[in-house]
Amino acid sequence: MTKHVNRRIFLRGLGGAIVAAPFLGSIADRSAKALPAPPARRLIAMFTHNGCITTRFFPAKSHGPLSAEDLTPTTLAPLSPFASKLLIPRGIRAMNEWTTKMARGQGNDPHTQVVGSYFTCQPVTPNSNDPFSFNADTKFRAMPIGPSLDHVIAQQLSPGGTPLLLRVAGTKAETPSTGISYSNAETPYQGTSKADAFSQLTGLFQPGTAMSPDSYQAVRGKSIIDLVKHDLESLERRDMSRSDKLKLEAWKELLHQTATVMASAQCTPDVAALLGATQANVDAAGMSNVDALTAKVSDSLDKADIYSSVAVLTSVCNANPVVFLKYPQAFLFSGLGLKQDSESMASRTGSASLDGDCAPGAIEMLLKVDRYYASKFAKLVQLLNDVTEGDGLTALDSTAAVWFQEMSDGSAQNLNNIPIIQAGSAGGYFKTGWIVNVEDGSPNLSNGNSESACTDGTPSTISGTSQSTGTDPKLANAPINKYYCNLMNALGVKADKDGFPAKGGSEEVGRFGMYDKTEDFIGGGTNPAHINSPGGFDALKA
Repeated sequence: MTKHVNRRIFLRGLGGAIVAAPFLGSIADRSAKALPAPPARRLIAMFTHNGCITTRFFPAKSHGPLSAEDLTPTTLAPLSPFASKLLIPRGIRAMNEWTTKMARGQGNDPHTQVVGSYFTCQPVTPNSNDPFSFNADTKFRAMPIGPSLDHVIAQQLSPGGTPLLLRVAGTKAETPSTGISYSNAETPYQGTSKADAFSQLTGLFQPGTAMSPDSYQAVRGKSIIDLVKHDLESLERRDMSRSDKLKLEAWKELLHQTATVMASAQCTPDVAALLGATQANVDAAGMSNVDALTAKVSDSLDKADIYSSVAVLTSVCNANPVVFLKYPQAFLFSGLGLKQDSESMASRTGSASLDGDCAPGAIEMLLKVDRYYASKFAKLVQLLNDVTEGDGLTALDSTAAVWFQEMSDGSAQNLNNIPIIQAGSAGGYFKTGWIVNVEDGSPNLSNGNSESACTDGTPSTISGTSQSTGTDPKLANAPINKYYCNLMNALGVKADKDGFPAKGGSEEVGRFGMYDKTEDFIGGGTNPAHINSPGGFDALKA
């Protein structure tokens, strides 16, 4: 079994090209040179719930070069050292917003229809046209009618066609009110535990067993020719034409020349240790504790960081180019000194109610959560940037690491002006060191009104249903579908003749989902499928 796993590893990457070499006519020239392949392009997405205090999150300008000074006054300050490698797309709307008058989406639930549609851009079913109904099927059990972005990409690029989804500190199964990943219509995907993901990286670690000797030698840089020596000797003993003998000799020469390429591979125990992705840390992060996210497991990592470490190791090992890190929805950050869970605080009332009296210190408590998430994304970025991949580049340069948020402001629960932070250019596809207003290029797009109510020290009430803390719905409505097209094209996903991602396609991706206009979601799929603005955002390209 181990030997078969090792061969599959080679077939997925450099080894696949080498094994196939003698059957390619152009390889007969014995002087053929093996050139190192560029690092694979990857996507690591971090998803958090309940939005943020947008007035402190976004930099003051919405379009132009980005500097560390732009980030320092904001809750994104932990990302200041990486300003030159960041891209902040502004002016984007996510799909299927819940409103009391059903003005911009279905009437199911402020969370269920939003998380179900976020990465699918599909309506949820069964549909509700009553925003205040407590029907369990429509409010809590409705699911999207198509697969999510992670699975659409993984179908073409990932081993087995499956992404790696890690539920950060997740102890319970996701529900339709919290889940973001769907392998198909109405088919929720629960993902993989960090322990299993760590043990199965690139097939080198088998559950319950140590790394095989051959696999260990491969990742330590041993020449492939030594690992396939017996196969070579068997081939040489066979009767073959002079032409085939020449091809075999050329193949052996090519194998010798790949030794230095293998030696520079980043899937090594040393890199795992650098990232903190060790068995000891993985085990420590699995132990019960007062706070399943903020508790320290080492001097530089907490429990949440271990998931990022495993995600980065998965990427640099080329085990999976599609990794999603899903943070919990209603989490009590006791390690940050909070007394209410994050969802209750996002409403500002200290409960699930959207209307009522402001909880004392609500804004400052939410800012603590925002700063924490920013520090976790900064740690993910740092881990990627710590792994060198030659020519002065790091793993971050070949990656698009993106922090997505469920909504904009957590009280207004609006989906326009959605907060998105990207790090890395995905191999040069994206421009970096920029904040880009994709809607109209203006430098003064509104940062919303998150602090228009519940000002610290001022007794007041708040009504989330009025969406007063959100962004004017006339602003920042460029469809998130277009950004997904950018991400897919950056990674090399292909589309059919109509521009929709399709396995076996040959075109660029220009369309994704059922709708790219949030109002079309009203009725839950009764409107004809239509993408109004195909293609990606050209302004985001390098």
